[in-house]
Amino acid sequence: MVGALKLQQLRAKSGMVLTQQSGEGFVDTALKILISVVIGALLLAGLYMLFNDTVLPTLVQRVKELFNYKG
Repeated sequence: MVGALKLQQLRAKSGMVLTQQSGEGFVDTALKILISVVIGALLLAGLYMLFNDTVLPTLVQRVKELFNYKG
């Protein structure tokens, strides 16, 4: 009796899952991936510009000053 009830519940649940019309399509996934790649590229370009123009010249100058110590 309990097994038959569980089987009936499982059948009803699987029928509901199979008839659902909602879901995620290929276009949605491709669009999410494309947006992630573009945002990542923009962040990487911004960090590259920041490090190349601001951080690295200052760092190079400080290292040169450290090795040119004439104390």
